[in-house]
Amino acid sequence: MSEPIPVTVLTGFLGSGKTTLLNRILAENHGRKIAVIENEFGEAGIDNDLLLESAEQVVVMNNGCICCTVRGDLVRILADLATRRAAGELDFEHVVIETTGLADPAPVAQTFFVEEAINAAYRLDALITVVDAKHAMRQLDEHHEAQEQVGFADRILVSKTDLACEADYPQLVERLRGMNRRAPIERVHMGETDLADLLEVRGFNLNDILEIEPDFLEDVSHEHDDDVKSFVIREARPYDGERLSAALEVLAATLGQDMLRYKGVLSLADNPDKIAFQGVHMIMGGEPLRPWRADETRESVMIFIGRNLPEDQIRRAFVSCVAA
Repeated sequence: MSEPIPVTVLTGFLGSGKTTLLNRILAENHGRKIAVIENEFGEAGIDNDLLLESAEQVVVMNNGCICCTVRGDLVRILADLATRRAAGELDFEHVVIETTGLADPAPVAQTFFVEEAINAAYRLDALITVVDAKHAMRQLDEHHEAQEQVGFADRILVSKTDLACEADYPQLVERLRGMNRRAPIERVHMGETDLADLLEVRGFNLNDILEIEPDFLEDVSHEHDDDVKSFVIREARPYDGERLSAALEVLAATLGQDMLRYKGVLSLADNPDKIAFQGVHMIMGGEPLRPWRADETRESVMIFIGRNLPEDQIRRAFVSCVAA
């Protein structure tokens, strides 16, 4: 039999920088052919527009969370990738799974041990967790998923330290080490880190995980907080950039505490570029991706994930920013 295909799982709470790290992995000249499985929480996938076009295969799962409602889809996708690889239809040496920021990593990791066909074809290489230094303390206080992501990690990468108070960093590291003494902790800026610490690290140790969660190999159920919801705004008409920027600043100032994550692609009047926009709580920003192609439909798509967000109010704010 051929060697099992190594799998890296990228996890971390909403807005921590997982996609930035994934882009870094795909852009690096490491010589590996990588297949990507991308999971979105909500009805529309956004990150496939943000990813570099350098993966051998990208599969987007956007009809639920990978750790619960679509875990069966993950099994089917992995099995299909392995079958197509064996038949010579696909050529890849490594799989990277980027989970939604609300995923509990335990059921995802469990898949590689309790599903016989997946266990035969794949090897869980490592679970990499990205932690947002700016918002980590509150996220760890308020969200069980954030705690699980740290506890199960084989590597912990702390992002956005430039946005956080430097004096608070030792306290964050102390808390992370208290939750997980196995995993090395490293600062990372815009996904820049040594890929030797990310791929082929053989960092996942089942015995260690069984000490953390003795029922790991048993059926793991997972549900999200009822007050965390997502919705998508689509608009075929271009937005007025200045009005939209002002509206987003008002939304962030008034609702930012409950806006866990918002991101998407924007079509702006008098701008030939597709704009990637994303934010976490009150911190947000946008940058051009590339010019809109002549063969694609210009459309803005934004996904909002948060607690008890006033969807109608946010939709009205966006409608008011449509260019005349």
